[in-house]
Amino acid sequence: MAKLYWQPGPEGKDKLHKLVAELDGVQDEIWERTFEIAARAEALLVQHRAEGIARIDMAKGDIDGYVVLEDTNRTNRNTNANSALSIEYGRTGYEVELVGRDGEVIKEYEVGAMEGLYILTEASHLPKKRKPVRSKKKVRIKAKGKKAGRGKG
Repeated sequence: MAKLYWQPGPEGKDKLHKLVAELDGVQDEIWERTFEIAARAEALLVQHRAEGIARIDMAKGDIDGYVVLEDTNRTNRNTNANSALSIEYGRTGYEVELVGRDGEVIKEYEVGAMEGLYILTEASHLPKKRKPVRSKKKVRIKAKGKKAGRGKG
């Protein structure tokens, strides 16, 4: 067993914390726990997978290990967006207006609210922190293609 003697200096406790955190045994335990959380998260995600696009990934930082929920689907693939936040915490419903080039509404529809699945929260055994529900919003999307602006859907 090692004895650590700490003398406060200009860097404070941070230097001691970093020394301990970088020990091989501590790093092995961090990576083992990261793997366990990722395995639990993957099992929870498989129960809810609809399109098969969302996935669990692990990343190693300088000291910490990270479990990441990623979801890139056909609607957000081109913009490098990630729907993981909606999967984890849910979303409120909203109305969509599809408009043509001249600004005329071609089609209207509503996107329903979705309850969060809390995949990472449950896999990490953390308490759920519900986000406040926001009021409905309306989104306007410009139509693409040759039919845009003709008032047809």
